[in-house]
Amino acid sequence: MALNGNLRDFTVTQLLNLVNLASKTGTLVIEGPNETAEVSFRGGKLAYAMIGRENGSLASILHKGKKLSASQYKSIQQRAGHVTDKELGLLLINAGYLSQDDILTSLQTNFMGVVRHLFTWVEGFFRFENDKLPPEDRINVRLDLENLIIEGSRQLREWEQLQDEIPSLEMALKFTDRPGADLKNVNLSVEEWRVVSYITPKNKISQIAKTTKMDDMEIRRIVYGLIQAGLVEITRLEGAAPKLAKDMFPMQDKVEQKSLVNRLINRIGNM
Repeated sequence: MALNGNLRDFTVTQLLNLVNLASKTGTLVIEGPNETAEVSFRGGKLAYAMIGRENGSLASILHKGKKLSASQYKSIQQRAGHVTDKELGLLLINAGYLSQDDILTSLQTNFMGVVRHLFTWVEGFFRFENDKLPPEDRINVRLDLENLIIEGSRQLREWEQLQDEIPSLEMALKFTDRPGADLKNVNLSVEEWRVVSYITPKNKISQIAKTTKMDDMEIRRIVYGLIQAGLVEITRLEGAAPKLAKDMFPMQDKVEQKSLVNRLINRIGNM
């Protein structure tokens, strides 16, 4: 099966479906605008996945999944940097630090997270390399693709809806004159508060996304939720700010978050 082309013609979900139906073994390489991802399969099942230049080692994945503390991760990097993932896995299991299920679950969660992120890619090129297998020093898994394909199809429909609701990220946002909800009683996530803290007619949505390190789908999802809550509305861009300040409203604890809420309420009241 010669499989290569443009993501404008085939979505990642469709590609996974083809791999699943043909029970393919090999690696799907996807070159996006800013980074490249590799997703490997054995017999049509997900075996391994990595994106960009991230450290895909077992120690890094376990640390990211909170199975290893920062000090444990650092110690492993210093003392066992030459050990393969398979050898490290056995060492951790034999030493009683983790179970085999802990390791496999962490790997599965990480690999599925990579694939879920790829569902948001709508620009780029792909190719399927039949002779390219996962790195030999990495631990492989065997995950059925059916649930991921269903999830990808659902996410694609959501993406299309979000594109209809927010067709361009080059517009700005402003707080509504009469918000449909009392900010004191609004329960927003940390990510939503970060976006809210940058809302001004001088900042483009794309600038806010870049500053908060969100991809197109994440920023659209949050902005759509704020619009539906009656807190903000899309507006034309005013004299653009030269640069968005980082950590404009840093939040380290509940006290700082409460302070942020009060500042935002005062800010809206003065507009």
